[in-house]
Amino acid sequence: MFGFVRLAILGFIALSVIFWLVRIYARSLRREALEDEWAEAEAAGDTPGPREIYVEIGMKNYERSLLRKLIWLVYILPIALVVGLIYLVNYA
Repeated sequence: MFGFVRLAILGFIALSVIFWLVRIYARSLRREALEDEWAEAEAAGDTPGPREIYVEIGMKNYERSLLRKLIWLVYILPIALVVGLIYLVNYA
């Protein structure tokens, strides 16, 4: 039982670190893409407004997007896999 608790605690810590790294990386990619879109529009002569405001609006839209919600799979999939393996080993 102690081994399972230790696995759960260490697994949660590891998944939390991975979750935050993936979240920060995904946000930086989206911000960079928005900055590139603004630069392309600016080069084409179609000014979408101030750069900071354009990027901030795009980031607010990203916060409500499906991609951001899918990052939670970093927690869900490994936990489901471990629970499934424990079930298969012990009861199947």
